[in-house]
Formats: sequence, C-alpha cells, structure tokens
Amino acid sequence: MSNYFFRPLLPFVLMLGLSRLGSAQEVSAALLQPGNAVTSRALEPSPFANSTQSIAKPQPEVHRFWDRENSFLFAATAAFSAADFVVTRDNLRSGGQEFNPVTRVLSGSTAGLAANFAGETGGVIGLSYFFHKTRHHRLERAVSMVDIGGSAAAVTFGLLHR
Repeated sequence: MSNYFFRPLLPFVLMLGLSRLGSAQEVSAALLQPGNAVTSRALEPSPFANSTQSIAKPQPEVHRFWDRENSFLFAATAAFSAADFVVTRDNLRSGGQEFNPVTRVLSGSTAGLAANFAGETGGVIGLSYFFHKTRHHRLERAVSMVDIGGSAAAVTFGLLHR
C-alpha cells in the first residue's frame, strides 16, 4: 500500500530537492567577467578570492492594487457572483436544492442568499488585498480567477439542471 502511494511521488520529491539545491547557489560576479577563461586562471588568483559580491535577484513588479487587471477581475467576480445568485434563487424557487453547505444555511431567504454572494465577492477582494500587501501578486490575481471559475461552473450547472 505505501509503496504504491509513494512511488509516484519520488520524482516530484527529487525534482523539488534538486531545484532547492540549485537555487541556493550564488554566482560570483568575477566569474561573469570576460577574460576568465581556463588558460588565464592559472595566471590570476582565484575569482572567489577577488569578489564577495553576488548578483542581486530581480525585484518583483510593483503595481497598485486597483490597477486595470484587478479592476477587471473584481468586476468579473461580481458579475459571476450575481449570475450565480440569480440562477440559484430561481432554482430554489422552482423546488431545486442548494448543494453548497455554507450557502444552504443562508438559502432560506432572498436577502440571506444575496448576503452570501455579496460576502463571497467581498471576501475575494479582501483576500486579494491581503496577498497584494504581502507581495504575493500571483496569488492576488489567482484568488479572483479561481472564484470566477467556481461561479461559472455553478451557473453552468444550475442552467443545465433546471
């Protein structure tokens, strides 16, 4: 049982370990200077003794939180949440059932359902802002994309199962 489970993970663990080793290495600036060929090394002192400078990693791109891309993503998040609200409300009125256990608690009234979807949109924006402030800009945008995908799937499912 354990061999069956851990065998597919072995290549992943090896790649992860090797990538961590490779990213931990620093390149000396003296090695990148022209004229440090193998023949000229015998005449010069070791490049590791010459320089203690390391090459700086590029800084991630800094952007405003309400930039064009985030504004578009948040508008799409709100639009898909509104569409999910409308489809869910119509399905519940015609005798359908809510599958999301969190939403099911609030689906007794239209106001509760609207508060759920408004809270979802606000939560997405709040989590994106948290990731923006902690400089996780890919996650900042991924939160909206995942929510848009989930809402689009819910709307599609709701429309197909009327």
